[in-house]
Amino acid sequence: MRRESTPSLRWTVMPLALAAALCVAPRAFGELVDFGSDRWIMRNAEVSEHLGRTSLAGFAYLDDVDLADGVIEVDVALTGSPSYPCVGARSYPGILFRVHSDTDHERFYIRPHRAPFYPDALQYTPVFNGIAGWQLYNGEGYTAGAEIPAGEWVHLTLEMAGTQARLYIGDSETPALVMTDLKHGATGGSVGVMGPGDGTAYFSNFEYRADGELVFDPPPAFETPPGVVTNWEISPAYTLGEVDLRVHPEEQGFTEVPWTRIESDATGLVDVARHAGRLGRAPDCVFARTTLRADEQEIREIQVGYSDAVSVFLNGEPVFTGTSAYRQRDPSFLGIVGLFDALYLPLEAGENEVLLIVAESFGGWGFMCRDGDAVFLHEDLTEIAKTGAGLLTPEAVVYDPRRDVFYVSNYDAYGRAPGDGAQFLSRVTAEGEIAELVWIDGLDRPTGMALADDTLFVVERTGVAKIDLASGEIVGRIALEGAGFPNDIAIDSDGRLYVSDSSANTIIRIVDGIAEAWLIGGEISRPNGLHVDGDRLVVGNNGDGTLKGVDLATGEVSTIVALGEGIIDGVSSDAAGNLLVSHNEGKLYRIAPSGEIEKLADTTGPGVSAADFAYSADRGLLAVPTFVDDRVVLYRLAE
Repeated sequence: MRRESTPSLRWTVMPLALAAALCVAPRAFGELVDFGSDRWIMRNAEVSEHLGRTSLAGFAYLDDVDLADGVIEVDVALTGSPSYPCVGARSYPGILFRVHSDTDHERFYIRPHRAPFYPDALQYTPVFNGIAGWQLYNGEGYTAGAEIPAGEWVHLTLEMAGTQARLYIGDSETPALVMTDLKHGATGGSVGVMGPGDGTAYFSNFEYRADGELVFDPPPAFETPPGVVTNWEISPAYTLGEVDLRVHPEEQGFTEVPWTRIESDATGLVDVARHAGRLGRAPDCVFARTTLRADEQEIREIQVGYSDAVSVFLNGEPVFTGTSAYRQRDPSFLGIVGLFDALYLPLEAGENEVLLIVAESFGGWGFMCRDGDAVFLHEDLTEIAKTGAGLLTPEAVVYDPRRDVFYVSNYDAYGRAPGDGAQFLSRVTAEGEIAELVWIDGLDRPTGMALADDTLFVVERTGVAKIDLASGEIVGRIALEGAGFPNDIAIDSDGRLYVSDSSANTIIRIVDGIAEAWLIGGEISRPNGLHVDGDRLVVGNNGDGTLKGVDLATGEVSTIVALGEGIIDGVSSDAAGNLLVSHNEGKLYRIAPSGEIEKLADTTGPGVSAADFAYSADRGLLAVPTFVDDRVVLYRLAE
């Protein structure tokens, strides 16, 4: 149980008598370390009184602690912004953990000035060689939104075990940020706090304790994307003032560079700070090189991400220069690293040298490269056909075994007014030909579909359309009153329909034509793909990146497997009892009953989506709609 914060407008302390009446278990207290203790190593830190407490402003950590798994608790008070008193002034206060030195540690901090506006008020970053690489680590597992009030004490609790950590605010039982991949690994180290010494943030009531019993969910599975360049050679750091970004290093006299062979991490990211420290306050740079092989002369798309600036040379010739530094493109630009730029390199047959000059001034020093045309197909999966042009944002596919045809919903809502009823369904043959482009029209943004005998149920913007397959006509509609974004649909053995409402965190159940909210919130968060698998409903739960199983009789929810970041769009089963799942971004998975995850396809490089697919076990066919690519791709899947 986390210590409750001082009473405030946002969090209040439970009266002692009431706590006793409710049999609240006592909190496991740790060691409270006064900021006046000589155990602290102080760096630009000052102890003073603030809001009635002895407080510290600045950077300090303990000199006699080696904590690997455990808990750190501290209160933080933010000074209000002159423009918005209820919002914290620009400041970056937070917790240091697993501190090896001033320049190597793990760090969590708050951006109070961004809290009301952006989803990155909370940030985890590793610090290597004195460089906090926040520009390299962003999104799930690294950043999150939060509301942090100014002018009062707010309690922070950080729990860490192995390579994971989580941060709680106040007395909430739900972590505000879960860190799933601590970059220093499962190490130990000291603990402390870090903030500016300018009066914008203060710390009080610092305590820590070892705890080897903390339990974390398994981290999301991650696999290296196809085409990522992982093998590099890197130089030492040079002062950027000595280097011309427009000229190949050898032409500038750098002919005796001491190269070091390195590998990127699993994402393809090279955090330069792991290998080279900064030389001073002026911008620095490193050289990095790799080799691309081509069987014949070709133009190859190479996606590149970098911080803060880069020049790219192919076989000694400059081909690209870019700047992605903090606030360089516009006043709110962060310079987050990602594969946002693409180069088209004219490769010669054989080996081609690609050399980067990567410059850094602030916020993270790194780069990544990927072959933009590379895809991955499992040996069990073979592409056999794809439709031609004509489909308009194909979102879902369902297979009709009686007629040996696939039905495709064309979402086609971009640039159209809601409710215009101009969308349609198509028929695609098992050979990948568009048999009838506009088969059923007059639909309103159709998404998921489900088939029962000769009735096709199609999810629309405000309800479910019923289509008689014998006549090919819409024969009725079931209204979904108050629905936010109805998405996918599934049918159980008793004919009950289940519809995911992605924006309302709800699973709707339809019985005898009457719709009702069956599951609301709780463990159900941003549900999308649905599939009935025996006596359970399988739900793509995008709020936490997991596949959930819901008992159809009791409504009890359990986690099947964590898939990580991505939109879980399609779910089905194969004849062997495995689950087939798609991430809309372009990945297909096969999940064994044991929970083992096997990637079947990855088309994220060229940006080809994998939306709500259909699988025919009899034919061994997987029909995948590609959404904005406007096609359906047919694969043969070996069992």
